[in-house]
Amino acid sequence: MEILWTILYIVCFLASLASSSIYFYHMFQQNSYKPHVQLSWYGKNALKLLPSAVMAIISMVIAIFVTADFALAIAAIPLLIGILFTRPRKAKVAFVYTPRIKRMLACEAILALGVAVGFIFASKLVLAAAVSFLYAFCPLFILAVNMINRPLELAINRYYINDAKRIINESPNLTVIGITGSYGKTSVKYFLARLLAAKYETVMTPENYNTTLGVVRTIRQSIRATTEMFVCEMGARNVGDIKEICELVKPKHGVITAIGQQHMESFKTQDNIIRTKMELADSVADRGMLFFNNENEFLKNSPVKHISYGISADCDFSAFGESVSQNGTEFFVRTPNGESQRFSTKLIGRHNIVNLVGAIAVANSLGVPLESLTGAVRRLEAVPHRLQLVRSGKNIIIDDAYNSNPAGARAALDALSMFDGTRVLVTPGMVELGDMQDELNREFGKYASQKCDYAVLVGEKQTKAIYKGLCDGGFDVKKIIVAQSLNDAMARVQALPTDSYKAVLLENDLPDNFN
Repeated sequence: MEILWTILYIVCFLASLASSSIYFYHMFQQNSYKPHVQLSWYGKNALKLLPSAVMAIISMVIAIFVTADFALAIAAIPLLIGILFTRPRKAKVAFVYTPRIKRMLACEAILALGVAVGFIFASKLVLAAAVSFLYAFCPLFILAVNMINRPLELAINRYYINDAKRIINESPNLTVIGITGSYGKTSVKYFLARLLAAKYETVMTPENYNTTLGVVRTIRQSIRATTEMFVCEMGARNVGDIKEICELVKPKHGVITAIGQQHMESFKTQDNIIRTKMELADSVADRGMLFFNNENEFLKNSPVKHISYGISADCDFSAFGESVSQNGTEFFVRTPNGESQRFSTKLIGRHNIVNLVGAIAVANSLGVPLESLTGAVRRLEAVPHRLQLVRSGKNIIIDDAYNSNPAGARAALDALSMFDGTRVLVTPGMVELGDMQDELNREFGKYASQKCDYAVLVGEKQTKAIYKGLCDGGFDVKKIIVAQSLNDAMARVQALPTDSYKAVLLENDLPDNFN
């Protein structure tokens, strides 16, 4: 009978370990499979590691002090209780069982089962000690599994990368346009791909596939012999990331949308960000054209040969005559040769106009006439969660929930200020800004104090700096609301008194690994 209790104990352990592992694998996935980022996350979320450790200790104590044959069955109870803390919950970014995750889960299952079976005939104390150790240190166990699988993952990645290089090399008629920047790159990519489609067969990296492996996946799935243009978004969190993607796709032309303060936790300094973004310029060199956003302070006076775009009169491609309504924006674009064309778009926000001019500049420079672009610009929809207008009854939601940055947040507030209804800011603040996070959030709050009528802050702890900034800007504290969650925030917004419609800016939405 004792062997049956032992087997039951092992089954409960495996179930509990699986539940805990899946939770931490989810966070590992959101942390881009980077061990150092995961370890940093552990340090910031130590309380989330405690339940497994506490349940493991309780289980061990039971195994030590209960002398009955069914002691292990009782010791399994705390392990099962641990599942309550790591059970699957609704997430903003769903956990994806990628081939890599499946290989890691398989490796972990083999190791855990090996430990359990290896000690099944040992004393209950030895078995309980081994099981409790694995369960308590599950967060580190998955990093060990990642290290064990690393040679296999590198070999698989190398195969995929070489295959993508082969496809690029065997596409002599393919023109690659690289796009990078601290912000604005996804919008410019999205706009440009649709404008180029007016003349060329075009492929772009979808969604946020802006890492090396994301680009590899796009190439292998979407590039065909007939593809003429490949608009490739290039993201980076570390020096050398852009260079790595450039070595893969060999861009002929490049666009740098902006350089700013983003991902400071990994970049550490502004100089590292500048150096990384300029890796695209180094790759393009004299091979093709470089397009720089002339409204960005770090690009405006760049000595690198480039074509400038923006809303300033001294840009090579400049927007002027802008007029804004609730239905969108109208503006003119002037080219380097003096030609001008009127455009209308559903989009709002000055930075969207800058992004549009950038896309128009590249498309026109690649042979698409301005007049041919007017229809495509008019049909453009907002990129999801980037100043996307959503009607909600008589109210307007301005969805700018994608990971925010200081310049983008200011631009979103400027867009909010253009509405004549009751203007409401809903935000949890900005993250991944390193040592400057509090200062930049305080500045954001101070700027917001002049742009909105109500401020709804999501989460008390991470919004203290914004609260202080609002107060520094003279904002009425009676119009600052601190909510516990986004659902709570939207309920508070719904209850706000108003004689007109509400314009609600959703600025940033923290991913699951920040909650």
